[in-house]
Amino acid sequence: MTTYHPPAGARDLLPLDVAQKHWIENRLEQVFQRWGYHRIITSTLERMDTLMAGGAIDQAAVIELQPVAGKRLGLRPELTASIARTAVTRLARVTYPQRLYYNANVFRQATQTSHGGQQEFYQAGVELLGAGATVADAEIVLLLLDCLRSLRLDSWCLILGDAQLTQALLAPFAVDQRQAVRQALAALDRVALETMDLPAALHQHALKLLDLRGHPEDVLQALGQLPLDGDTQAAVERLKSLVALVREVTQGANTGPDNSSSGNSSSGNGQRPAQGSPQSIPALTLDLSLIQPFDYYTGLVFEVVTGPDQGCQVLGQGGRYDHLLEVFQGQGQGFPGIGFVLDIDALHQALLTTSHLPQDTPPSDWLVVPTAPQAVAAAFTYAQTLRASASLVRAEVHLATHEAPAATRELARQRRISRIAWIGPDGLPDIEALN
Repeated sequence: MTTYHPPAGARDLLPLDVAQKHWIENRLEQVFQRWGYHRIITSTLERMDTLMAGGAIDQAAVIELQPVAGKRLGLRPELTASIARTAVTRLARVTYPQRLYYNANVFRQATQTSHGGQQEFYQAGVELLGAGATVADAEIVLLLLDCLRSLRLDSWCLILGDAQLTQALLAPFAVDQRQAVRQALAALDRVALETMDLPAALHQHALKLLDLRGHPEDVLQALGQLPLDGDTQAAVERLKSLVALVREVTQGANTGPDNSSSGNSSSGNGQRPAQGSPQSIPALTLDLSLIQPFDYYTGLVFEVVTGPDQGCQVLGQGGRYDHLLEVFQGQGQGFPGIGFVLDIDALHQALLTTSHLPQDTPPSDWLVVPTAPQAVAAAFTYAQTLRASASLVRAEVHLATHEAPAATRELARQRRISRIAWIGPDGLPDIEALN
C-alpha cells in the first residue's frame, strides 16, 4: 500500500499548530497596525532578475521553477525585494514615508544547516520606506521591541550593528583579505583571525574588531579610541544617538527594572549573548562583528536572539537599505528604507516552552441537534441564527440524526461543547447546558 507524504522540505500544520501560529501572527499584526503600518501582499512568484537585483538574495537559496515564456521564475525566499519592486512600480504616486507590513510564507532551498531540510517558512515583518534619519531607525527598533513585548517572550537579546561602520573598519585590509576577515568576524572565530597571514598591525586591528561587542556604551567608548575619518565618526555618532533614544523611550515607558547591563559580554563559547525580558527595559548588545548575509544593508543592522537555554536561536533580523529601491527605480532615484523580519517558526518554537500559546483548539459553543429527519432544515436555520451574533459564536450541527441522546451528550462533552440545542420536528429548540 502506498503511503503518501508531503514533499521533502514541506510540512502540514494541524489545527492546533494553526491556532498557535495565528496567536503569534494576530498579536504581531495588532502591533503593526497600532503603529500605523498597512498590510501589503506581493506575488509568491517573482522573476529571477527581480530577486537578484541589489544583491538582496543568494541565488543558491532560490527555488527556481521551469522557465515560462522564456522568463526565469522563482519562489520568493524573502519579501524585501518584492516590496521594493512594488513600491517603485505601484506606489510611485503615494506620499512618503510608507509604512508597510506583511505576513507570508517564503521558500528557500534546504541546506545542511536547515532544520529537517525545511524549505517553506512563515514570516512577518515591516518595511519603512522614504525615511532615512536616526528617528526612523529608532521607530523600527522600538516597533520590534513592542512586538516582542506583545508575545511575552521570556528571554531574548537585541543585538545592534552598523554595516557602514563595519565596512569602514574593514577598509585597512587588502581586498583579497577582507572577505576572510569578515567571515571570521561573523562567525566569532578568534582562532581563524589569529592564524591568518596578516601583518602584526592588521592582526591586532582584526582582534580589536572582534572585541567590539558588548554593552553599547563600552563599545562606543572603544570606538572613540580608534583613528576614524569624518564619515566613520558620523556613523558612530548616529549609532550613539540611536542607542540613547531607544534607552530614553524604553526607560520612560516604565516597563520594568533596567536589566540592560545583562547583555554586555559574549557567553565565551562563540555565541552572542542573549538575555533580557520583554517586560523590562531591553537587553541591548552592540556588536560590530554582526554582519548580515545580504550585501544591500547600508547602515543599522540588528538581530534578536533567544537566551542560551534555547540555543541563542535567531528570531528575527533587519536593517537599513538606502540604495535598494533605486535599483528598481533606475535613473539614480530611489528612497531610503529600513525594516525587519520575524521568523514565525522560530517564535513558535521559543514560545512552546511557555504557557502563552493556546493548548487546545477552541471548542464550539453550541451543538445543534435535529431530533428527527424532518428537523434538519430547522436545525441548520437555528445554527445560522446563533452564528449571526455580534460576537463570534461557534455552532455546529450534529449530523447523526438517529443517535441516542446519551451518546450525543457524551460526544459534546468530549469536544468541550457547553450547550446543546435539541431541535424538534416543530422547529423549536430545547436548550440544555452541560456540566
